Amino acid sequence: MSDEIQACVAIHEKRGKTMKQKLSIAMFGQRAPDDPLGGGVEVVAKELAVRMAAHGHKVTCYHRVNKTLPRSQRKKEQAGVKQRYVPTLQAKGLSAVSSSFFAALACAISRYDVVHVHAEGPAAMCWLPKLFGKRVIVTVHGLDWQREKWSQGFGAKYIRFGERCMVRYADEIIVLSEGAKHYFKEIYKRETRFIPNGVNRPEIIPAEQITEKYGLKKDEYILFLGRLVPEKGIHYLIQAFKQVDTDKKLVIAGGSADTDEFIKKIQQMAQDDRRIIFTGLVRGQILKELYSNAYIYVLPSDLEGMPLSLLEAMSYGNCCLVSDIAECAEVVEDKAVLFKKGNELSLKQKLEELCHYPGRVEQYRKIATSFICNKYNWDNIVKDTLDIYRRMS
Repeated sequence: MSDEIQACVAIHEKRGKTMKQKLSIAMFGQRAPDDPLGGGVEVVAKELAVRMAAHGHKVTCYHRVNKTLPRSQRKKEQAGVKQRYVPTLQAKGLSAVSSSFFAALACAISRYDVVHVHAEGPAAMCWLPKLFGKRVIVTVHGLDWQREKWSQGFGAKYIRFGERCMVRYADEIIVLSEGAKHYFKEIYKRETRFIPNGVNRPEIIPAEQITEKYGLKKDEYILFLGRLVPEKGIHYLIQAFKQVDTDKKLVIAGGSADTDEFIKKIQQMAQDDRRIIFTGLVRGQILKELYSNAYIYVLPSDLEGMPLSLLEAMSYGNCCLVSDIAECAEVVEDKAVLFKKGNELSLKQKLEELCHYPGRVEQYRKIATSFICNKYNWDNIVKDTLDIYRRMS
């Protein structure tokens, strides 16, 4: 056998062993699965962790302590994934920094093959496990310094610092959109890996609890579901909806993310229209019922990483109306209705069209579930992520 053939055989044997290798994986940057302030990042981290554990890998997730989450609800293990809580300074602006430091330290001094950091802020600590020889992966769930909450002051500087740290120290950077991929290439000359979020095919359920609690019935309401923050464009939605002649209600479902002033503002905007309902944070059965029975789902965002709520809404077979930002348009392609970002008149016109022409809504409903569940399959996403873990430098 020639030297070249022997070398090829050796490479294939090594690859085969690598693919079968069970990894010890740590994750930090996300909140705990049961944290009421959790969002899309937490859903993604949980899906990855649980599915990887099901494949036989050892997965540990490190979380900050949320003082509103009782100690009795802090689970030590969930679906085969170890849950660990790290010391957290309970002060605005310091809880994320302190918990990221202690999580990174725990990952650095423990025996892990891979440390997966979620989000730009926590990535400020990715140098620590790297210093101890760990393979470090960072997922950028969005360019967080663009959010109004972090647009200035210490938060903006810290997130930018995290961005520079990941560029320098991370073995691989995962991004959720082509826009983010272009950004890192343009600004830092850094190559990244595009791996989107995924979605599960859900069970459609009838309206029961939402009828009892909010008086909502199937097809009688338009739904927004997400964090109540300025960049989600909820203020455009309220103003546009108030000008639409329809008997349908507008349901705004979601919780606060340190944006109490903004919530007061949009509640005041809506107070003279009885059709507008604020549910607050929703989970479990009520969340599923809201998705299952909406007439249309609206996401009027100015800024997104990769909108998990949009994937979920389409997976439930909803006709979706979204702003034409790249992060939304890339997801829906031609399978949803788009309006001009930040344009109240454009949004109003699209709302009127969909309210007055249910046949058009039905056309989008018929194609939504199969399209989105095939395009964003969690099994493929986990496989691609594990491939990156195993691509040892």
